[in-house]
Amino acid sequence: MNLIFVLLVVIAGMGLSFEAGLLGPLGSEVGHLWATLSIFGVGASLLWLISLFIPSKETISLHAIPKWQLSGGLLGPIYVVVLTLATPALGVAMTMIGVLTGQIGKSFAIDYFGWFGTAKKPVNKLRVLSILFVILAMFFSYMGAA
Repeated sequence: MNLIFVLLVVIAGMGLSFEAGLLGPLGSEVGHLWATLSIFGVGASLLWLISLFIPSKETISLHAIPKWQLSGGLLGPIYVVVLTLATPALGVAMTMIGVLTGQIGKSFAIDYFGWFGTAKKPVNKLRVLSILFVILAMFFSYMGAA
């Protein structure tokens, strides 16, 4: 079962690269904020349509949800604006390896400290080595593109 999830997240990661490739030119054409708005507008419309066909288990009031959990909605637009700005300057590959480095670095901290209710995961030599390899990949990609 975990192998299926690994495959799905790799495919989702490919989708992020595709999105970055689209956002750079779109941001240059219509402006970075409008590109971000269009991406979220299309996504929200699609999710609304899907929700019409998938029954909801229960209705939960937004007031019942801890407010810090909703703060994740602020991060998506910031991420998309950064993609629209960085991708034309850095290229898709360098932009994505920078995103990957940030994601893995912060993910290790979240796992280690058990933030957001996640199970704590200890840091070991292999995990440290893996982040060092990602940082090296970012460095080599940057130097190779310069």
